Amino acid sequence: MRLFVGLVLPWELRARLAELCTGLPGARWVPPANFHLTLRFLGEVAPNQAEDIDLALAALRGRRVSLEMSGVGTVNRAGREVALWAGVARNPGLEHLQAKVETAMQRAGLMAEKRRFVPHVTLARLDQVVEAKLAEYLQAQNLFRFGPVEIGHLTLFSSLLGKDASVYTAEVDYPLG
Repeated sequence: MRLFVGLVLPWELRARLAELCTGLPGARWVPPANFHLTLRFLGEVAPNQAEDIDLALAALRGRRVSLEMSGVGTVNRAGREVALWAGVARNPGLEHLQAKVETAMQRAGLMAEKRRFVPHVTLARLDQVVEAKLAEYLQAQNLFRFGPVEIGHLTLFSSLLGKDASVYTAEVDYPLG
């Protein structure tokens, strides 16, 4: 199974993010149903390890978090823009929750995450986007703000890679106090 731990976004936030998903030729927009905030990507895991992950997440005690979206940006790999995202304003509560998830995953036997946690919601994958059009889009949307929105649980998702878009399934929800 291909798994990740994330936050399901409320419909009002998904609807607002969907309004950003237009006007950029070469962008493959993420379906609003797939909008989420990843706390920890786990990758392919064996069924017995998935059980350990579930037990570790069920034992996690975390507080509800309040999210505020702030700005848009891109992911650059090897000098090429490959993804477009909406940012999350700095949030000590979210950072604390992510650290608890990371600790729980290490207790479940996963290696420590090497990448720094940068909270965001992916809006699009970028394929051969004209640089000037991307700059125009970013400038037009850079002042994007929304929230706060309250998140009351974290979710273990499975992910199936698809031709046009991945299919994410919420496997288990874990309440936050």
